Amino acid sequence: MRTAIGLWTAFYCVVLVATDASSLVCYITRFTEEQITAVIVNRKENKLKVGKGCGYHLDLLVVALMLGVCSIMGLPWFVAATVLSMSHVNSLKVESECAAPGEQPKFLGIKEQRVTGFMIFFLMGCSVFMTSALKFIPMPVLYGVFLYMGVSSLRGIQLFDRIKLFSMPPKHQPDLIYLRYVPLWKVHVFTVVQLTCLILLWVIKASAVLALVFIRKLLDFCFTKRELSWLDDLIPESKKKKDDDKKKEVGAELIAL
Repeated sequence: MRTAIGLWTAFYCVVLVATDASSLVCYITRFTEEQITAVIVNRKENKLKVGKGCGYHLDLLVVALMLGVCSIMGLPWFVAATVLSMSHVNSLKVESECAAPGEQPKFLGIKEQRVTGFMIFFLMGCSVFMTSALKFIPMPVLYGVFLYMGVSSLRGIQLFDRIKLFSMPPKHQPDLIYLRYVPLWKVHVFTVVQLTCLILLWVIKASAVLALVFIRKLLDFCFTKRELSWLDDLIPESKKKKDDDKKKEVGAELIAL
């Protein structure tokens, strides 16, 4: 009798989770965060050499199983920790030591190993037995560490680069690929729209996340598809600029011939 009740209860809970809108939104958020973090870390510009292959699917399977275990046992869920992952990758960057005066060191790649990752989670596990000592760490110190990691991860994000353009004279603006093809005032309009959406997300939290999808569709009335392809593209800025420069060089060679 107890077994029958237990199986019926488990089946009932599965149906409720599958039909609950908040659970669906939570699932989409978790899956999206996991995949976005993997895409950012494994960009071609990071020059990672060790391929994981089927390890991506294995990681996602393990995370899914552990989320179920954590939910049943009332434990905290796994998070992709995008900021922490990017800070970890940036800390392992290798640059050339020899460079000409005034020239920036050349990025050589990432020092790929498993020691730092293992030690991080080993120390996190040991922290359970160190609570008596950790409670003496002032909270401002922890907030400062998180603030530093967040600010250091803003480098290379297109939204942050476009925000800096508001207070930057035209002659000091960097050679960004979208500035070649989109008027500056339209770039500012697109940035304001993104900042407004970001503020709305922060205010209303997850209750209306999906409603903001329509805002992206409304941008088609203000921008051309070509302009949106430069402003709202997943391809990294450096790769787009190299491809554009290469096309110009080929065009110049054809004209010369």
